[in-house]
Amino acid sequence: MTLRVYNTLTRKKEEFVPIEPGKVKMYVCGPTVYNYIHIGNGRPVIFFDVVRRYLESQKYEVTYITNFTDVDDKMIRKAEELAVTVPELAETFIQAFLDDVKTLGVHDATLNPRVTENIQEIIDFIAALVEKDFAYEARGDVYYRTSKFAEYGKLSNQNLEELQYGIRIEVDDRKESPQDFVLWKAAKPGEIYWDSPWGQGRPGWHIECSAMVRKYLGETIDIHGGGQDLTFPHHECEIAQTEAVTGHPMANYWLHNAFLNIDNEKMSKSLGNGILIRDLVKQIKPQVFRFFMLSAHYRNPLNFSDESLKQASNALDRIQNAYDNLKHRLTTASATSEIESALTDRLAAIASQFDDKMNDDFNTPDAITAVFDLVAEANLYLQQERVNTAALQLFLDQLQAFDQTLGILSQQTDELLDEEIEQLIIERTESRKSKNWARADEIRDLLTEKGIFLEDTPQGIRWRRK
Repeated sequence: MTLRVYNTLTRKKEEFVPIEPGKVKMYVCGPTVYNYIHIGNGRPVIFFDVVRRYLESQKYEVTYITNFTDVDDKMIRKAEELAVTVPELAETFIQAFLDDVKTLGVHDATLNPRVTENIQEIIDFIAALVEKDFAYEARGDVYYRTSKFAEYGKLSNQNLEELQYGIRIEVDDRKESPQDFVLWKAAKPGEIYWDSPWGQGRPGWHIECSAMVRKYLGETIDIHGGGQDLTFPHHECEIAQTEAVTGHPMANYWLHNAFLNIDNEKMSKSLGNGILIRDLVKQIKPQVFRFFMLSAHYRNPLNFSDESLKQASNALDRIQNAYDNLKHRLTTASATSEIESALTDRLAAIASQFDDKMNDDFNTPDAITAVFDLVAEANLYLQQERVNTAALQLFLDQLQAFDQTLGILSQQTDELLDEEIEQLIIERTESRKSKNWARADEIRDLLTEKGIFLEDTPQGIRWRRK
């Protein structure tokens, strides 16, 4: 099945055809680094990581860029509040972001460009807009002339008249029109600034991505992504800026994920219901949160609650336990390369089902259904008294292939290594044989404390991590 994606620009599913065969250029808007990221930020981070992983599993070479906005009004205010410089603030929260997303199993981007590293490119981009009469200077600020770009509003499916009444616009006598947006902001006394043809100042928000996309990926890219909230104005303005300069489409496919609600309420500062990712992962496994995020289609709203997390945890345990049981049985299975053709056919059908769902606009919840079909087959096979290594390895390889895309299987990061656990179990067995009950109980308590649970099976004692 050919990959089809929902393009926000055309408002329909389209066959995905990259600009260059076998290669994908992908840009996802990153954070403004003035605070720790909350769980709402986690949805695009996880979803677009899965998009990138799946494309790579299909043998595409993906160049994945996500930026850092390391200077803007929020950062200036936060730096003043904390009595640090803007660059110091940025460094703190860039590292915090990288730490948090790594915890969530997100692969490193090909590159994380920063605004402050691309000031000259931004200035050059603004100068090109001024030269083409798409921008104008007003008392040290530079604004984009929206009326000049006939297609302004095409991404959000609005026109200038609708926008005039549909959004809140601050009155500014420096603008020719209320819909015009800032490209360069004149610096106020004491603020961080750079020299430019229009005086000392700093970039506006929207221009940074236009400049960095063109610098690192080219005039037209394959996929541009972000949260639904970025459709307007951010991505709308990016299109207007870029296409005014280049005369070419900025991106062939625009993908946007829907919002995350908390207990059926939209996340907001006024409600105080923003949960930080670094706080959440102290309470639950990061893989549970990742699984939860993938349990709904990315274009559908997702509701976060204690109950939904519990359901995600229970569901993920079924997958993890099957994986662990398969690995455990490898130690006692008969060594053979023979596999029943019927089993091979069933697993191949499940693998095809997974790809079909992912190819249908990255339908992760239905792809996860295929994972559970594989788990059901594995559990049925594991009930047999005699199993062979080839079949077990086939199950494991397929689960790992699915996980290459989803990233939900637990990584062995506990303090105790597998070998240490096995030795402790052997020691506990010997202690019980010699009736040293105190030592046997001590070892069981130690393993329990480390999240290791022992199970008696027909093949002997096996262990699993909580």
